[in-house]
Amino acid sequence: MNTVDVATVRALTAARETDGAVLLLDVRTPAEFESAHIDGSVNVPLDRLEAYLPQLAGAMNGRSVLVCQSGGRARTAQDKLAAAGLHGTVVMTGGLNAWITSGAPVNRGRSRWSLERQVRLVAGLLVLGSVTLSLWWAPALFVTAFVGAGLGYAGASDNCMMGMLLARLPYNRAGAGDPAVALERACRR
Repeated sequence: MNTVDVATVRALTAARETDGAVLLLDVRTPAEFESAHIDGSVNVPLDRLEAYLPQLAGAMNGRSVLVCQSGGRARTAQDKLAAAGLHGTVVMTGGLNAWITSGAPVNRGRSRWSLERQVRLVAGLLVLGSVTLSLWWAPALFVTAFVGAGLGYAGASDNCMMGMLLARLPYNRAGAGDPAVALERACRR
């Protein structure tokens, strides 16, 4: 897996102003993208990546930097793109969290909860609810075990099924621009 740090991406984005040779591909949900994103980045959510492979092939004529909140979804996107024959991508280490921590500029919109925060909330509520329910109905503890197994799998594989399900909710789709239009603009650079 190829990665780059924030300083390198900042240099690439500065050079992009003159030569347009880098595509910043943000694979977070549209709601997360609306909250904060790197100027000039294109939002193609991870769960819709395959649908935009033809447009991505046209837009990825130079180096492409994949961005998500912390790096996990960008690595998954890199694997999916490579499997489709689209190579030459790099993942920004630490994702948008690292970008913001470094003091790099972001475009901010309406504040939304990150997907990771939503997963923590839902998992916590499921565990709390099932433990409470188990005081009256013991089999409810199986929900707690299921959530624990899912979190263990997510940690080991860096692939969170609950997060992928939450990404499909209308809340996380809101504010979405059309990725095809954004990719068309990226092709013209």
